[in-house]
Amino acid sequence: MNGILERTLGILELLSQRGEPLELAAIADQLDIPRSATHRLLADLVRCGYVRQTRDHGDYVLTTKLVSLGLSFLSNTGIVDVAQPLLNRLAEISGELVRLSVIDGQRLTWVARAQGARQGLRYDPDMGSDARLSCSSSGIAWMSALSDEEALRLLGTQEIGSAEEFGPNAPRTVQAVLAHVQAARERGYSITVETYTAGLNAMAAPVRLAGQPPLGVVSIAGPTVRFTEARMESLAPELLSFAAQLAAASSASPFLSRVGRGAARAADSAAKPIYAA
Repeated sequence: MNGILERTLGILELLSQRGEPLELAAIADQLDIPRSATHRLLADLVRCGYVRQTRDHGDYVLTTKLVSLGLSFLSNTGIVDVAQPLLNRLAEISGELVRLSVIDGQRLTWVARAQGARQGLRYDPDMGSDARLSCSSSGIAWMSALSDEEALRLLGTQEIGSAEEFGPNAPRTVQAVLAHVQAARERGYSITVETYTAGLNAMAAPVRLAGQPPLGVVSIAGPTVRFTEARMESLAPELLSFAAQLAAASSASPFLSRVGRGAARAADSAAKPIYAA
């Protein structure tokens, strides 16, 4: 990392991925930034209120200011207002974790969720992270709404998730990912079994208006012990119905409407259709 902005963003991203404070040397070493430069950047971030030092060891940790910015953005986009009642209902029906991810350029980011499980095993990841396209049910569902050529271009923006880092059944090759994409395209929704996280199964469907590129993805995830393939197949009509309802309600969100217009312009300018029927 060379530029000041790139280094600063790298520090913020690194701290956001850690639940515990990090010392200056660890930050500098992981980002390959000289320690003197790391100290100056951290001092600026502390001064601006994005980072603070812990009292005990002087290590660095994010404040809630960055979180506040993200929540303020989501509030003003109207995404949560539009989606939350529908997500709550689908979570109630499925009894599992339901999430909405939105497409922003080449990124698929989880922005809203509803937890249906009231007891027993619960899967509850943090919002705001980007889906790994190659092994997440959401990523596969998104790519299933595109042509193979467009899916390959998206895959090229990320590394393929390894089984060591993700689930034991994570696809290891491009061909294996495309096989998942094709199966999802034929069904109209994706099903993954321990591809993203060990002990977790998931299903997802693209959110899109008829004849239009996708705006986002709605997914259901739960522990393998109860969220079996048979259970997922039985929930498919509900998942597809709620994906259609979310698409129909998207015009009420300025952000989703903007995504839809941008995707439509990209589709019109492409030499080939960017999604398969």
